[in-house]
Amino acid sequence: MKHTIEEKLNIISILRAGYPLRRLCIERGLDHHDVIQWRLRYEAEGEEGLRKRTDASVIAPKQRESLVREFIENSVPLSELSLRYNVSRAMLKIWIRKVREHGYEILYEQKRKARQTKSAMPRPKKKEPQTELEKLQAENLLLRAENALLKKVKALVEEEEARARLNGQKPSTN
Repeated sequence: MKHTIEEKLNIISILRAGYPLRRLCIERGLDHHDVIQWRLRYEAEGEEGLRKRTDASVIAPKQRESLVREFIENSVPLSELSLRYNVSRAMLKIWIRKVREHGYEILYEQKRKARQTKSAMPRPKKKEPQTELEKLQAENLLLRAENALLKKVKALVEEEEARARLNGQKPSTN
């Protein structure tokens, strides 16, 4: 969940007034690691430290690998890495999880598009019947579908009327 700078400042001022961190996090449904980060950033950089972190997409794969290696091999805490390199803890966690699941190579793969655009997947065009025979076959198919639909509607109406008769009600006229 994203929090505004005003919310973060309010939480930091409550903490600075001596309110217990854990209690505040439980009452407001906050992740205590995030709140600690906010406080550390505020103390280090002031209000500017609470603004959005560096866009992770501009961080080179080599630097991503270096950050993940520091965490995994040297046990450097996420909070320290986040502060030092101006990267969100959430992004660091994602990179670490991916490396643990797929290895360091995953950090070098190009980002795949989550979904294709409409222009990439055009809707197939309906083929217009060319010959008289094709026109009659298409019309026949349409009439069969319409007939099946009407049969379904008739069956549903009859079922409803039978239910009404069982309950001692008169069937509706519409």
